[in-house]
Amino acid sequence: MAVESKTQSRSAALETATAAAGGSEPTARRTVGDVSVPNPVMTCRQVNVHYGDKHAIRDVSLDVAHNEVIAMIGPSGCGKSTLLRCLNRLNDTIPTAVVTGTITLDGQDIYERRQDVVQLRARVGMVFQKPNPFPKSVYENVAYGPRIHGLAADRTELDEIVQTSLQRAGLWEEVKDRLDQPGTALSGGQQQRLCIARTIAVGPEVILMDEPCSALDPIATARIEDLIDELRQNYAICIVTHSMQQAARVSQRTAYFHLGDLIEVGSTDMIFTNPKHRLTEGYITGRFG
Repeated sequence: MAVESKTQSRSAALETATAAAGGSEPTARRTVGDVSVPNPVMTCRQVNVHYGDKHAIRDVSLDVAHNEVIAMIGPSGCGKSTLLRCLNRLNDTIPTAVVTGTITLDGQDIYERRQDVVQLRARVGMVFQKPNPFPKSVYENVAYGPRIHGLAADRTELDEIVQTSLQRAGLWEEVKDRLDQPGTALSGGQQQRLCIARTIAVGPEVILMDEPCSALDPIATARIEDLIDELRQNYAICIVTHSMQQAARVSQRTAYFHLGDLIEVGSTDMIFTNPKHRLTEGYITGRFG
């Protein structure tokens, strides 16, 4: 009875939101748009996440493609960050979290028992909302991952990895003369780029970004957005953002979430100019959210 009541409440909430958006679709359980792409690096199929009794995301299927930025948008609490954390198993750290469905990286299920989670998080790196450099020097922040993963045979190779990573993150020219200074002494925008350099130093395939610019000023935000556009030439990038303008600027595909459901996914141009679902249109036009 409790489960039935929760399902009815969820359906009622979706119907109310759809009505507020000016539409008549009932509960929007069927995702609008093509969730799949050719040769994806990651795939999600029928993914559900529960935090105890809370059903946080429900039956989500979505692909992450090479050389592409996919943006996840939607109101607070709609499941964007929850799905992002599933992609490198950060939800494993939450005792009440239960993840079902299938998520693959290069065709392999990342939740199978033999999966090395440490190696997975090297292949699927995460950049968080707030810059979180280690309390170490700029050099050691970037060198830490390659060192523990054995990616450098000697100091010369490690130096090369550090320099290349900082160059790719657009930070080398600003810090090359102070590599021994604390990473925490950099500005907020520089710290976030340092965290990106730290992420790419271990050679990931996918970079996850959870609102990476929300704590930054407009100038630093522009630098990060330019960097994202450059990085997609070598990586698959999945970004969660509350800024629809940012999603429109940096992404090639956009996925809209509402109350834990993936409502619509498609090319960013299509989502922002000709959405197929009333809920998406209502959110994009500011009728609710």
